[in-house]
Amino acid sequence: MIKIKENQPAKTLQAAPFDVELGRELLDSYGSPLYVYQGDRLRETIRRISGAVPYPHTQFHFACVTNGNVALLQVFQQAGWGLHANTPGDIYLGLQAGFAPGKIVYTGSNLSREDMQQVLGWGVRTFNLDSVAQLKLFCDVCGAEVGGDAGTVREIPPSPPLKRGGEERGDAGEVRLGLRLNLPEITGDSRIGVRPEEFPAAIAIAKSVGLKLSGLHFYRGTGTNATQAFTQVIDAVIATAQQLPDWEYLDFGGGFGYPYHAGGVAFDWELFGAELAQKLTAVGGEIELVIEPGRAAIAGCATLLARAVSVKWQEGKQIVGVDTSIANLAVLSVHGGYREIVTLQPTEGELAQPPHPTDVCGNTTYSRDYLGRNCRLPALQMGDIVAILDVGAYGYAMSSHFLHRPRPAEVLLEAGGHRLIRRREDYNVLLNNQVF
Repeated sequence: MIKIKENQPAKTLQAAPFDVELGRELLDSYGSPLYVYQGDRLRETIRRISGAVPYPHTQFHFACVTNGNVALLQVFQQAGWGLHANTPGDIYLGLQAGFAPGKIVYTGSNLSREDMQQVLGWGVRTFNLDSVAQLKLFCDVCGAEVGGDAGTVREIPPSPPLKRGGEERGDAGEVRLGLRLNLPEITGDSRIGVRPEEFPAAIAIAKSVGLKLSGLHFYRGTGTNATQAFTQVIDAVIATAQQLPDWEYLDFGGGFGYPYHAGGVAFDWELFGAELAQKLTAVGGEIELVIEPGRAAIAGCATLLARAVSVKWQEGKQIVGVDTSIANLAVLSVHGGYREIVTLQPTEGELAQPPHPTDVCGNTTYSRDYLGRNCRLPALQMGDIVAILDVGAYGYAMSSHFLHRPRPAEVLLEAGGHRLIRRREDYNVLLNNQVF
């Protein structure tokens, strides 16, 4: 459910991302509802974030948990970014998009033995592990395969090879291990990560199979817009990393937010980058820095278009029914509940009509199927286009078949045109893998 605070004051209508003529063309071509991505805006965001950290030994890795469309992953790959993976599925999609295994960092939780074998078999060699138990299992998996050079994997237990364009991806190479940090005074009450008092045991486990712990991964928490929440802990994170005798890289993680509310607080990339660069430069040496934006990089480039299929009025409030549902947006309890909603209407019509308090409702009878409540929208008619903004992160990625409707198509706008990057599902998808 997309929730807007009750009794919020009236505010200026937000600008639509493109005009009504293009909106109609897209829906006529690809159907409604429809995810629409703006390639130019995505590339501009990538450039801005990339230029915000002046530290010379910095690598950016896109956190594809937020969006796994291969065409969009290719935009990041072509911009020189790597990939941050939470799961083997993230890695699979990244390899399909053309990321070299050496440009993929796995940072996740609770891999099984089979998962580890699979990921190593695909050639990924940088792992930030979540617990001493996961580290021990990882060392058990690759320990017998360590060759003469410490940390070089010789043979990996068989796993299905991944091929793309005739090229098999599964090259062996040096394994880099890091630990996800659990430091309650800065990470809060979290199930994720290894505490500093566990470092000596972890170092010994890695050393027993010829590996070393060379990295530390810090995760602030999802969707944080307060820049100070990151900058004020830099010293503590660096001091903790220095407890690793073989420290070579700092993965300062993700969790960087996006200002879904128009005019709301936005993460200050330039301030963050300047402070982090200053602190790491003072450490000396050439510590590698990894930054993993996800939501911050991709949220703002996408819009979910839908058509009004019902309009009614109740005590002065407009109730607009549209041909999509909450199943096509991020889960409220996981990734927040607010998205700006605007309409695509001819400019003169929009200016002439005053806004009205409006509830935008999905196409089910589920009582919480609201895409927006108390929005300020002009009076609408059936067939008008509603645009839900900023859905690039956790939009399609968290869409589902809840309420038993097929998922929409995805389209990319670029070079003055548009192209399909994911086909619309039909009802046959509801039967996939069922046996009856």
